[in-house]
Parts: sequence; C-alpha cells; structure tokens
Amino acid sequence: MPLERGLIEVYTGDGKGKTTAALGLALRAAGHGFKVYIIQFMKGWPNYGELEAVKHLPGVTLRQFGRAEFVDRDNPDPEDVRMAHDALRYASDAMESGEYDIVILDEINVALDFGLIALEEVLRLLDAKPPTLELVLTGRNAHAEIIRRADLVTEMLNIKHPYAQGVAARRGIEY
Repeated sequence: MPLERGLIEVYTGDGKGKTTAALGLALRAAGHGFKVYIIQFMKGWPNYGELEAVKHLPGVTLRQFGRAEFVDRDNPDPEDVRMAHDALRYASDAMESGEYDIVILDEINVALDFGLIALEEVLRLLDAKPPTLELVLTGRNAHAEIIRRADLVTEMLNIKHPYAQGVAARRGIEY
C-alpha cells in the first residue's frame, strides 16, 4: 500500500549520521513492506557495510555512482561529473517508475556542492516527485533552496568526533 503523502526529507550538517539516518529509514520501511531505492552519489568504495546489509532486506535496492577515490572539489574528474549525472538519471527513472515508495539520494547535497550537478537539475527532480513518493536527500552543505522546498530537514551537528582524536574510521561503525 503506497504512502498517502510522500514528503521531501533532507539530512545535512557537518556531524556524523546523515547516511545512517537514511539507511535507518530504509530498514524501517522494509519492515513495512515498502520498496526503497538508494542511490549513492560519489560513493564507489566497495567496503561500505550497507552494500552487504541491503542484500538481506527485501524490497531495498542500492546502487553506487562514484569511484573509490575521493572527488577533488577544486578539480573534479570528468568521470565524477558523468557518474553524478548518471545517478540523477537513475533517480528520475526510479521516481517515475512507480515501483518505489522511497527514493534515497545519498550524498546528493555534496555532489551539488562540489559542482558535479547543477541546482536546476536537482530542483527539477524535486518538482517531478510523485505525490506518494518519499524522497530523501543526504549530505553536507544542503543548498538553501533545497532546504526551503523540503518538508523535513535535520541538521547533524558535530559536537565531538573521535576522528579529531586520531581515531580512524571503523568497519561497521563509520563504513
């Protein structure tokens, strides 16, 4: 049974937990039989735990669009730009298909902030959202216009993080 009303959610901020919150939403939705499509922008590293976990969640699909290397904000590789545009096309197709109840665009805010995609492209995607689809956008530095158009915005605030004390990212916790 589809959602009566789908909203636009944004998880942003410099604190940990944006992708984790979106994945938690996917887990909860799967428990209710919803179909979820997760599109990861700028993520191609094969060791993220969620890549294995979603294989055990019926109705949840995850696709990465990115290279394993970090994107150079000041001089992005043309391949990064191409992959971000591919991700946008897949997002549009997933939304229009009617097959999914929730579409999660993980790190789309960062792709926009890095100039891999244009604000107008993302706004067109928001405008095309079907009324019963929940659309989730994650990543730091969400654009003010995306925040204005969203129904729910959560900002993760970094108060303290072990990385500042030299603790490296940990398997199963940060990735």
